[in-house]
Amino acid sequence: MGVLEELHRKGLIKPPTFVLDTHYEVMMGSVAYGVSTDTSDIDIYGFCVPPKKMVFPYLAGEIDGFGRQKQRFEQFQQHHIACDEKNYDLSIFSIVKYFSLCMDNNPNMIDSLFVPEFCVLKSTKIGNMIRDNRRIFLHKGSWFKFKGYSYSQMRKMENKIPEGKRKEGVERCGFDTKYAYHLVRLLNEVEMILTEHDLDLLRNREQLKSIRAGGWTLDQVREYFYSKERELETLYTQSVLRHSPDEGAIKALLLACLEEHYGSVDVVIEGEYERAVAEIKRIVSRL
Repeated sequence: MGVLEELHRKGLIKPPTFVLDTHYEVMMGSVAYGVSTDTSDIDIYGFCVPPKKMVFPYLAGEIDGFGRQKQRFEQFQQHHIACDEKNYDLSIFSIVKYFSLCMDNNPNMIDSLFVPEFCVLKSTKIGNMIRDNRRIFLHKGSWFKFKGYSYSQMRKMENKIPEGKRKEGVERCGFDTKYAYHLVRLLNEVEMILTEHDLDLLRNREQLKSIRAGGWTLDQVREYFYSKERELETLYTQSVLRHSPDEGAIKALLLACLEEHYGSVDVVIEGEYERAVAEIKRIVSRL
């Protein structure tokens, strides 16, 4: 049983029924990076497979771009769920959305594929298929995604007004060390991707713990950022990692996962085209 099923059983969440049938649930955030404390929230990421007609809407009679388009399910999110003295934040995606974000090398999604084994709370055959093939999602475009995220952490570290329990830390250190460690983490991760074509989220945990505990000054964080940015620009040009995603291979993996779930992804309904044409002729003949 995954975390979602447990929280649902206790009446704490009410997602669509198919969302509860997750194929992959992992702990993210500070737990996955090895810097968690007893007060850390537990971030749960994962994916589910929506009903077939949601993934292939024309099976429900929809024509893309015509009429009122039904809203597609992309993700279920719920935050600050208190259970057994823990607080959970949930982000469960449609498998299609999950694949798209991973293919874009969204840092959070890529991290969810490379979490250490102890962070994997649930993984079905489909979850294992994706995790076993996780390296096919990596490409050099990760540099731009991770750099953008690290810049956002820099801006928040320098400008965002702290609230709640983080305010005390800012008053003690002079800046928000949580944003600082994420900034450094992102740069370290993309360096691994560009050079090793792999990712180990725990490798730099001692460094990240030190930053989060206030072991670095603000000037040290900034210097690390600008120095590492210059290094990574060079690494980007030298990296032999594929330049862009192998969309064909990723799509093949997605279809294999959908076939495993549905039993078949033969979405062409035999005779459906002929019946549609006959119906159109029948209507036209009445005009």
